[in-house]
Amino acid sequence: MPLYEHVYLARQDVSAQQVEELTSQLKGVIEGLGGKVAKVEYWGVKSLNFRIRKNRKAHFTLLNVDAPPAALSEVERQERINEDVLRYLTVRVDALEEGPSAMMRKVDRDRERDERRGERFDRGDRFGGERPRRDRDDRDERESRRPRDTVDAEATEE
Repeated sequence: MPLYEHVYLARQDVSAQQVEELTSQLKGVIEGLGGKVAKVEYWGVKSLNFRIRKNRKAHFTLLNVDAPPAALSEVERQERINEDVLRYLTVRVDALEEGPSAMMRKVDRDRERDERRGERFDRGDRFGGERPRRDRDDRDERESRRPRDTVDAEATEE
């Protein structure tokens, strides 16, 4: 049987539990028509680059599928009917990816980078504890260099 990667986007208004129920429903359709779902990955709620049906965010889910084409066409038909599904994309692949997908690896990489960055600097301690403050005497020196009254007087004469 052919191998597919299927991604669908669900509205941001639905809960994660409803997305899981939708995923299990689609999984049941695939298995009922003689296929099997090798892997399911929930990528979470992500921002969209442009609005889709007045939504700026969506729940992303990936299914790695080993099924006949009829099973996937039935899944896509049900997604067209369902109002909670904004978009879907099915791609036929030569081999299913083992381990986490590129999106999940990106999340792990970002998390590791943030952890490393947190060890290197602490934003609250950027200046070695306290910021150097100017004394009042320094401010008085600056003001004595250029008196405000003479500047204002010159502006009114012109």
